[in-house]
Amino acid sequence: MSEKTTTVQIVMPQHCNGYAIPRLFGGQIMAWIDVIGAVAARRYTHAAVTTVCIDNLTFLKPAHLNDTVVQEACVTWTGRTSLEVRVDSLVERLDGSRELINRAYLVFVAIDENEKPIPVPPFVPETLEEKKEYAAAEIRRKNRLNNG
Repeated sequence: MSEKTTTVQIVMPQHCNGYAIPRLFGGQIMAWIDVIGAVAARRYTHAAVTTVCIDNLTFLKPAHLNDTVVQEACVTWTGRTSLEVRVDSLVERLDGSRELINRAYLVFVAIDENEKPIPVPPFVPETLEEKKEYAAAEIRRKNRLNNG
């Protein structure tokens, strides 16, 4: 995949909902996902970007108060002015092990100083994993266009 962008957060009380066992609020992780996705897109395009959609966001497991959340973002596909970024969110245990808790796919458009779309560098998948992600991104794109 493209170069990964990584961020780390510790789940603090202000990030949690009101359950008896405090869990990371879904809206908070969505905000973190949007930020790291945009950073990965900006690094790839060397331009400002705007979020077009969060195509798929799957909550697999919760994160709790005081958990360490590691997020990794990478470009999986590009069009003429748009690109897709995958963001994986993982809980990192104190022993260093990690568990995937969330995966999201976001679409961004690169824009100029007048907020007009501009071309992005093409992403050419090289590894088997990149090729699988790229093919899946093509399917997601077709579904968005057919349902949009």
